[in-house]
Amino acid sequence: MKVLVTGGAGFIGSHVADLLIGQGYDVHVLDNLSSGSLENVAEAAVFHRLDIRSQEVEKLFAKERFDILIHHAAQMDVRRSVRSPGFDADVNIVGLLNLMEAGRNNGLKKVVFASTGGAIYGEPAHAPQTEEHPLRPVSPYGVSKLAGEKYLGFYAAQYGIAHVALRYANVYGPRQNPHGEAGVVAIFAQRLLGSGQPVINGDGLQTRDYIFVSDVAEANLAAINYRGRSEVINIGTGRETDVVTIFRYLRAAIGVSARAVHKDAKEGEQRRSVLSYEKARQLLDWTPRIPIEEGLATTARWFAE
Repeated sequence: MKVLVTGGAGFIGSHVADLLIGQGYDVHVLDNLSSGSLENVAEAAVFHRLDIRSQEVEKLFAKERFDILIHHAAQMDVRRSVRSPGFDADVNIVGLLNLMEAGRNNGLKKVVFASTGGAIYGEPAHAPQTEEHPLRPVSPYGVSKLAGEKYLGFYAAQYGIAHVALRYANVYGPRQNPHGEAGVVAIFAQRLLGSGQPVINGDGLQTRDYIFVSDVAEANLAAINYRGRSEVINIGTGRETDVVTIFRYLRAAIGVSARAVHKDAKEGEQRRSVLSYEKARQLLDWTPRIPIEEGLATTARWFAE
């Protein structure tokens, strides 16, 4: 089967592309390299340097006739979405529609969509948060990802293009960019290795559900193989870890004695986020395999190298 991975030169997308190549898929990568890197693209993948909003997308789909679209290309900076909601919508909504229009005209059968858990659910009404949790996005980024899920529902109903929207927890691991709106794991790892002072916002007791990137790649493969109707499925661990604990694990893995500086909490930051993966277990036969201690040690080694 021929698969197009958008954002496939980026952190998560490149791991997904690598796994699919290993499974024998004909993998194409579409990326404009605004944040991704060619170093992340396997030689076995066919690379297309292209923006998802480009008119050239239609020509690419007409030429290649992709069976499956795995969509990871996105504007993913929550703070930038607040500053520039129009830009966020242009990339995350208009870009998706551009892909879907090209797909429906050229035989696309299925979409696996990288959505978000924390930014869609907001503060937990119950924990761990299931897919039935109230949807309370408070950033344009969360709104645009939810809109993407709804648009995929339209394309499934109108054109029969199946989809699985995967609502990710906080993904971490090798290849994560430590700059800009990066995950705390990547930022801590780089700074503990000597590039600056580690900073914890607030008391550091805010919690997230941290999931290792290889587990996320496996979830994408399971979503491709899923033969049921279109679904929205959480991909997390069901385990909460606070920022102070993340810092201590990474400090021990790297073997340094640095101390973090606490600064003011970020305005509007969620206090908790943790996702149930029971639906993924039942429908995709997927469970997270990498404990956070092991995943953080692996990540630390990658940054050190």
